[in-house]
Amino acid sequence: MVRRREEALPGQRPERRLTSIEGGRRVDGEHEDVREPEPEQGRLWHVVLSVAGAATPLPELRTALEKLAHDHSFFLTARYAADHAEVRYWEEARDLHDAAAIALRLWGEHKVSAKLPAWEIVGLEVVDRPTYHKRVAEGFGDPPPQLGGVHPY
Repeated sequence: MVRRREEALPGQRPERRLTSIEGGRRVDGEHEDVREPEPEQGRLWHVVLSVAGAATPLPELRTALEKLAHDHSFFLTARYAADHAEVRYWEEARDLHDAAAIALRLWGEHKVSAKLPAWEIVGLEVVDRPTYHKRVAEGFGDPPPQLGGVHPY
């Protein structure tokens, strides 16, 4: 079995992946029980990303948000006005840190391809799926009135 070290980013050291052997040390002559690590399962996170900036013509903004919806899987809905918007979607990620990092990059990464306005992120909420459903069941954090698609406020 060949062990590979993960490639490191420039300026960082590569990480080692450790495996454990059930039952402790191997005695000479015994078969070494080496297990491949199980892939980490992504969890679904409900994301609400709020952005704002200079007023943008509504038809252009709607077209840009529709393009974002087409490009990004798990897109749920977007609401918009001339100077702000809110995008709601599901993100699959290992943990909250990863989901938040992906969400914080979303607007900038799609700015050119979707022709989004040069707005800044002014708010971010990320909750796991059970928390989202619990909130909805308790009457808090209701889904927007128009689920799916891109709609004005």
